[in-house]
Amino acid sequence: TACAAAPAGKAAADDSTEHLFDAVLGVIAQVPATARTAEFLGTRRLGSGVLIDDHGLVLTIGYLIMEAQSTAVIGPDGEIVAADIVAFDHETGFGLLRARSPVNAVPLKLGVSKNLKEGTPVLAVSHGGQGTPNAVVAARIVSRRPFAGYWEYLIEDALFSVPPVAEYGGAALIDGNGRLIGIGSLIVNDAVPSHQPVFGNMFVPVDLLAPVIGDLIATGRRSTPGAPWLGVRIDEAEGRVFITRLSMGGPGEAAGLKPGDIIIGVDGKRVSGMEDYLRKVRHYGRAGDDIPLDVVPRAAGDLTIRRVRVPSIDRHDWLQ
Repeated sequence: TACAAAPAGKAAADDSTEHLFDAVLGVIAQVPATARTAEFLGTRRLGSGVLIDDHGLVLTIGYLIMEAQSTAVIGPDGEIVAADIVAFDHETGFGLLRARSPVNAVPLKLGVSKNLKEGTPVLAVSHGGQGTPNAVVAARIVSRRPFAGYWEYLIEDALFSVPPVAEYGGAALIDGNGRLIGIGSLIVNDAVPSHQPVFGNMFVPVDLLAPVIGDLIATGRRSTPGAPWLGVRIDEAEGRVFITRLSMGGPGEAAGLKPGDIIIGVDGKRVSGMEDYLRKVRHYGRAGDDIPLDVVPRAAGDLTIRRVRVPSIDRHDWLQ
């Protein structure tokens, strides 16, 4: 739900490096035990968020606040300030909060990430907790490429940095001009694609926010239909996409899909991995469309491909 703005604290004129990291706040979310995501993400979620305007607007990673019944932010002085959920956007992964009272911090300005080169030095900053200084890691961009998540998530230009910041959820990625260029999502072991593990963080670029922030603030979600959501958790092995779990009450379960089923294609077009599969699903239609999957059932006695039409929905409509 979009909420009324609350005034923020410091005047934006105080732009010194000393206070630059004050805009990285703590985020606390309490989620009901009955929530769809409680089993996997927990009922008490802690992470970071970034103050981005003079009216208490905080940008964070969406999984921290998804289905929360109450949220708050922790300011640089350790004060806990109640906050309202403004929006959650499954497409980008972003979440927005609005502090109900002034936060004693200067907002970070949004930068532009699209021109960042591999090797660019950056700072990854996460909230340290009450009474603890924020953690600041001198890092660098090591790759930028599409990222596909098993929860039906795909972004085309994710930012990967090393070394990793441990408290990555909602952490700020800041460029050399002191501007916010990314929000922390994950710790990964393939920050640099290679045969050897390279641990780092995946950040969602802030460039994805500009086209939808007006909708998110006004109504809590984007005005256009989202990507089709099937309620199908997936993984891949040697290019083959298979189902690991079905969301209870989701479209995939209703269509009769089972864990272990192999997804061979979408509407007769062969898929070659999670990224390709998710891209083909999005190319076929939007939320609400029936998505024709070509499946080899796990329990099948042969390799006959079965066509399963899955009536997709918007993920928001499945969440509580």
